[in-house]
Order: sequence, then structure tokens, then C-alpha cells
Amino acid sequence: MSEKVPIAALKRSSVEDYLVSERQHTLRNEFMNGQVISRSGSNRWHNLIVSNAAVAIGSRLHGNKIDIYIGGMRVRMSANMVSYPDIVLVNGEPSFADQNLDLLQNPTVVVEIFSSKTNTSDKTKKMEAFLAMESIKECLMIKEDEMRIEHYARQNAKQWIYRIYNERDDVVSLESVNCKIALSEVYSQIKFAQAEISSRAVN
Repeated sequence: MSEKVPIAALKRSSVEDYLVSERQHTLRNEFMNGQVISRSGSNRWHNLIVSNAAVAIGSRLHGNKIDIYIGGMRVRMSANMVSYPDIVLVNGEPSFADQNLDLLQNPTVVVEIFSSKTNTSDKTKKMEAFLAMESIKECLMIKEDEMRIEHYARQNAKQWIYRIYNERDDVVSLESVNCKIALSEVYSQIKFAQAEISSRAVN
């Protein structure tokens, strides 16, 4: 979850105008309730966590019809919201808004990286939008500057189980894609207060 730019950089637009512009440029912006919001670049730790998590998950998906998209896939969260989750998984056939195949409508799992600097209101709004999507079964919110993973797992239309993992030996089970990953894998090479987390894979 990259940090947002100052409010002065926001501009009003329609989702159609946003998509036309977004497809013509290499810069990535999100669309939130009529506002086009520029995404800033991410730092070393953010990128390492994304690659660590993607490798850990991807290495356990062999033989399954599961797509994994890293960083660059637009997801339509609602009629008025489009974002770029750090990692998106689709269990089954992906559904796209049109023939461009760049606006995903049915993610199964979304993974977002955030930090202590992430605006709490922005994080909450995005999480609420993800959890409101019928296709999403699980969400992972991974903290960049602290060993902490927040896991939301859908039980039914109105109930989610919320778990926090914050020990290096903790294992997160993504039931919707039949996958388990250890925090030691996700935080491999990440340093907190000069302490380096070593990698230990789940068997």
C-alpha cells in the first residue's frame, strides 16, 4: 500500500476518463470515489516483502488453476473505486471488465503492504472496499516496518475472522488457495532495529 500524495495533487474525474488516461501512461494512479490519486514509489523493504510473499505463495500453487499478479494489476473494487493491490490471487477463471484484460473484477485474495506512515483512514476505506467484494475470500495486510500480518478470512456474507500474526514462527494459512506461508519467509532479509530476519520455509 504505497503512500498517497498530498491532497493538492488530487483531481476530479470519471472512471472512464481515468481508465483512458491510465492505459496511456506508465505512471500508476488509483481511483477513489471520483478522485485520481497518484501512487508514489516504494522502498527497499516494501519491494522485498512483496517479492518474498509472492515467491512463498507462488511456490505452493503448482498444479492449481490460480493466477498471481504482482503489483501491476488494476482491481475494480466497486463502480467508483479502482486500485493496484501489491499481490492479487484469482482461484479459477479471472474476469476482466473488457478485452484489455487489465481491470480485474474477481480477485480471490488480495495482499497489501502498509507502514506506520500509511494514513489510517485510507487503509480503512480500502479494506472496507475489499471486504465488500463478493469474490474476495481473504485479505492480508502486511506491515512493512514491524513484524505484523493482519489476516481477514471470509466465513459468510456478513462474517469475517480477523487474526494477527506477529511472531517469526507464525504460519498464515490461506485456505481459499490451499497455501501456508511463514512470517519468517515473508520477512526474510527485512531489518527491524538492525535485526535481520532469517528465512525458514514451511514444509
